[in-house]
Amino acid sequence: MTAAGYAILFSGALAGGFVSGLAGFGTALMALGIWLYVLPPTLAVPLVLVCSVIAQLSTLPSIWKTIDFRLIWPFIIGGLAGVPIGILLISQADPSVFKLTVGIFLLVFPVALYLQKKPMSIAFGGKWADGAIGFAGGILGGLAGLSGPLPILWASVRGWGKEQRRGVFQTFNFTILFAALCVQTASGLVKPDIIWLTACAFPGTLLGAWLGSRVYHALSDRNFSDIVLVLLFLSGVALVWSEIAPR
Repeated sequence: MTAAGYAILFSGALAGGFVSGLAGFGTALMALGIWLYVLPPTLAVPLVLVCSVIAQLSTLPSIWKTIDFRLIWPFIIGGLAGVPIGILLISQADPSVFKLTVGIFLLVFPVALYLQKKPMSIAFGGKWADGAIGFAGGILGGLAGLSGPLPILWASVRGWGKEQRRGVFQTFNFTILFAALCVQTASGLVKPDIIWLTACAFPGTLLGAWLGSRVYHALSDRNFSDIVLVLLFLSGVALVWSEIAPR
């Protein structure tokens, strides 16, 4: 890889780390599009997984005291139960259909929430509903790497504050992504080249996550909610475009 290639690698790590530190998710949204200019998907995708885990792990201490584990455990239990099912469905289902479906959903629902004049506070289903959303997120995560959107949107309509929402979807995403990384490593999908690429991306990921975390703590509930909805909408744009763009 050339010097310009390493600069692009660092820039992607910085951008991905910043968004993850700011919102608790979104490393792939920012970094993958940049890294694909210099890396093949077989290396870029596992690298996103590794850097996502690094970024979220580095910012956990700054939000640890605000995490409400009473809210989180149904999502995590449901998500971990769903991941193996999603992996089993890979050989039977079409991930492209799931990506397009979720992408369209993310183009519509965040806009509807943004235009909602009064904050939503849905209490329907309690812990069982939270676990079901986590389970669905785990299936989508195992099938197409889309563990985040459903729990993130669900946490937004529950009427929880900034710290509660951030604690839910960062802890959920970290757990699911770490589990997926372990499965990929055990399956031999994480190549030795990833070690060197991770070492190169590590400083940018940490710096970006630190900067994003500083901005996060300065945000109001409304500002944080708007940023999350914008990032989800952009995720929808990326998913839909990846499936309909001419090849």
